[in-house]
Amino acid sequence: MYVCICNGVTERQIREAAEGGCRSVAELTMRTGCGANCGSCLDMAGTMLDRVHGERAALFPILDLSCAA
Repeated sequence: MYVCICNGVTERQIREAAEGGCRSVAELTMRTGCGANCGSCLDMAGTMLDRVHGERAALFPILDLSCAA
């Protein structure tokens, strides 16, 4: 699915950027061009970034060292 029509950025490209370490919408814009023109896609792109990072956090939980004894 196209997320940014102006620059032809797809959902897959956003997912790949997030999996490659992209953490913010500003960085996503620099990497892919998403949102660089009209900006109407920025909310959706940000939601997608958050979703990818949330999925990764669920796959790799971090041990809370405050509970370790």
